[in-house]
Amino acid sequence: MKINPQHIEIDGIDKEILRFLMEDARKPILQIAAKIGISGAAIHQRLRKLEQAGVIAGSKFIVNTRVLGYSTMAFVGIYLEKAASNSEAVKELRKIPEVLECHYTTGNWSILIKIICRDNEHLMQLLNNKIQPIDGVSRTETFISLDQQIERQIQL
Repeated sequence: MKINPQHIEIDGIDKEILRFLMEDARKPILQIAAKIGISGAAIHQRLRKLEQAGVIAGSKFIVNTRVLGYSTMAFVGIYLEKAASNSEAVKELRKIPEVLECHYTTGNWSILIKIICRDNEHLMQLLNNKIQPIDGVSRTETFISLDQQIERQIQL
């Protein structure tokens, strides 16, 4: 998803609304309105403005993958034979449900992906059978995450 980089001015009230919703997207609008001291209608109007400007790109539930049996997270640097292979490689990576993120990068790798697997065996099978055979991939470099120590959004 590419967003047209448009600079938008947000005021202190917008920032307060965003802080509340970034903390808990299910927080009732009227509860936020009461804490800020404006009407629920004003909150809705501001949220609509922020969505239209691309500041807010939806809301989502965060699933605890460990509870579902996925205990291995890894980052895989993908070396491509040539830069022109990028779009085809990304098209194939989209088909792999374990690929959570895909970034076009500078540096040694062309692509950096974040993947989630049940265990190291699952990771090995994914690398050997689905990622490395993609046309244009020359090799991969894998880093297993032992623990995610920081997870946050930008502070407002």
